[in-house]
Amino acid sequence: MSETAAVTRQLLSAPLPQIIERLGVAVADAQHALDRNSIATAQAMATTEIELGSEKYNLIALGFTPTFYSFTEATVEAKLSFSMTESTELGVSAGATVGVNAGFVMVAASVNVSYARKFSVSAEGMSSIAARLVSLPPPEILENILRKMSEPQAPPTP
Repeated sequence: MSETAAVTRQLLSAPLPQIIERLGVAVADAQHALDRNSIATAQAMATTEIELGSEKYNLIALGFTPTFYSFTEATVEAKLSFSMTESTELGVSAGATVGVNAGFVMVAASVNVSYARKFSVSAEGMSSIAARLVSLPPPEILENILRKMSEPQAPPTP
């Protein structure tokens, strides 16, 4: 088997299914971390109070809401370019010399043979992973709870 075929087979056996699986798991883990962060932000807003005038308000009561994020797409891209050359060179050269001197004939011959086989392989690869992240409003149920929390409470009637 030639070297060219062996290199081609190696380049074509890239673990594409594993790359796609790892991207999916990474996006799911990142989404989970984003959700945990938004929940922690909501809890911090509910417990952080500021004083305005003589009254204290938490950030939720003042209309602040946590920001939620979501991945809308994730792309994995791989580009690979390679070139291979295999060449064989064969060279033959011959020469003859004839000389005559005082009745003698002298003949000389030379033969030069060369053989060369050359292999050249060049490979370049590039990969990129891109993810698109967008801001979303809080879930509707959470938004309703936040709205109820921010409504002024009527004093209890005696």
